[in-house]
Amino acid sequence: MDSIFILLMVLIMIASILLVIIVMAQNPKGGGLSSTFGGASSAQFGVQRTNDFMEKATWTLGGTIIVLILLSVVITGKPSAAPVPVPASKEAPAKQSAAVPANSTAPATTPVQTPAPTK
Repeated sequence: MDSIFILLMVLIMIASILLVIIVMAQNPKGGGLSSTFGGASSAQFGVQRTNDFMEKATWTLGGTIIVLILLSVVITGKPSAAPVPVPASKEAPAKQSAAVPANSTAPATTPVQTPAPTK
C-alpha cells in the first residue's frame, strides 16, 4: 500500500511540473500583471501565439492532477480492518457513603416510634 502511495505522489509531482512549464509558456490573453507593468515587453520576449495544443494540455494536466489526488485518497485512505481499542478511563468510581452529610438539603429520616398498646 505504501508503494502505491509513493507512485501516485511521483505522478502528481511530474504532472504538476509539466503543468507549470506549459502555463509559463503560454501567452497571457487578458494581459494580467504583464500589461500593467508594460505590456509591450511581453509581446517582444514572450510566445507570440498560443495554439490549441497548449490549452488542451493545460486542461488535461489539471484534470489528471485532480484524478490522481482523488485516487490516492480513495486507495490509501481506507480504514484498517482491526478496530482501534478504546482506552479505559483513569477516573476512580465515586465513593458512596452510608451517612448523610450534614449540609444536605434532604430531610433526615428517623424511624417513627409507635406507642406500645395499653391494656
